Amino acid sequence: MEAFNRLDAVVVPLDRANVDTDAIIPKQFMKSIRRTGFGDNLFDEWRYLDRGEPGQDCSRRPRNPDFPLNQPAYEGARILLARENFGCGSSREHAPWALHGFGIRALVAPSFADIFYNNCFKNGLLPVALDAVTVDRLFSLVAARPGLRLAIDLPTQTLTPEGEAPIGFAIDAQRKHRLLHGLDPIGLTLQKADAIRAYEARRRAQEPWLFD
Repeated sequence: MEAFNRLDAVVVPLDRANVDTDAIIPKQFMKSIRRTGFGDNLFDEWRYLDRGEPGQDCSRRPRNPDFPLNQPAYEGARILLARENFGCGSSREHAPWALHGFGIRALVAPSFADIFYNNCFKNGLLPVALDAVTVDRLFSLVAARPGLRLAIDLPTQTLTPEGEAPIGFAIDAQRKHRLLHGLDPIGLTLQKADAIRAYEARRRAQEPWLFD
């Protein structure tokens, strides 16, 4: 998994609450269990003016000029600013896959749906939960200065809008460790591979009938 340490990037505003995972990646595109290839269909029904089909060349599709991700000011954005309860709905892990595939590495919102929040950490995305007043202020800053950059520093747990004072954020220590070192649950387990093999060898020697 890709590690997350520091990120300085344009933030794109998505001023909607209760964005569900079917809006993030519609169900018709969930035909693969590979983690790649979903970025072109992120927010498909909002980004494009036609109905998309799996495997379609999205570069030829008409784009919705009113959708923020299509606007020049937010080109190359890697941070998404949203409202409360982002990522609600089904538990599909394809949602963080699509965000990551598009290039988004961090999300800022007042709250996230629980399963989506956990899936972000398993896929190298940093979801930052801030109080609603602070998120309102960030939306105001972006509206006044489209293309605003945010600097996110995970080691110090701060988020700094361009030209503004740093804002602190909370994160569980274990999740922070995993993101900083690029460890998903499998990677975390593999750090104990030698101890696991030694345990299996002891069990095989002590109780060989269990392994026959």
